[in-house]
Amino acid sequence: MSAKRLPGKPLLKINGKSIITRVFNKAKSCKIGKVIVATEDKIIANEIKKNGGKAILTSKKHNSGTDRIWEAFKKLKNNKIKYIINLQGDEPLIDINDIRNLNKIVRKNKFDIATLAIKLKNKKPLNNKNIVKVVTKKKISLIKPQKAVNFYRISKKKYENFYQHIGIYQYSVSALKKFSSLNRTINEKKNRLEQLRALDNKMPIHVVLAKKNVVGVDTREDYIELKKILEYKI
Repeated sequence: MSAKRLPGKPLLKINGKSIITRVFNKAKSCKIGKVIVATEDKIIANEIKKNGGKAILTSKKHNSGTDRIWEAFKKLKNNKIKYIINLQGDEPLIDINDIRNLNKIVRKNKFDIATLAIKLKNKKPLNNKNIVKVVTKKKISLIKPQKAVNFYRISKKKYENFYQHIGIYQYSVSALKKFSSLNRTINEKKNRLEQLRALDNKMPIHVVLAKKNVVGVDTREDYIELKKILEYKI
């Protein structure tokens, strides 16, 4: 609720349904496993419970969503869980099949951390700090992931294997535990990108290509664009 660029964005509504509820329903539709919302805000927890979901309240002191998820995971006290998917609450357009494919690739290759990205259609995102970019060692595909070299908010250079990052991660439990035990790095603080903590500590992040483009909600302009897309569809 305290997002600086768009305060209160999880509860912004489109056709009477909040953004966080849309993301929750999208996650449930994947039918991969249990879906739980980790939040520091009671108002978000109540919104999810009102719509038939489960939420776990966490500390307000976390520096990243991944740290928050580790606290929520510990509260579950379920040692049978092997993987956790962190689907960020501002990605209501993420495609179900892309999430399923990420999960399939991670399990098949036994990756510790993986994420999704899409091809850059033009150069506009390069100078947009609200759109995170990722560089990979080699070209990625739906079935051939590659390790991330770096993540950027703004880049003056267009790399050969340059993609737009999507707000989702899949972790093994051991990787999530290790990540949360590490101190924040200078890179992470400077760029406000938690994934850089992993790369700075030699924890590889594999990147899988997504089929469908998405619109994350970081600004008022993003919200207006999302409304146009969803109100047209529904």
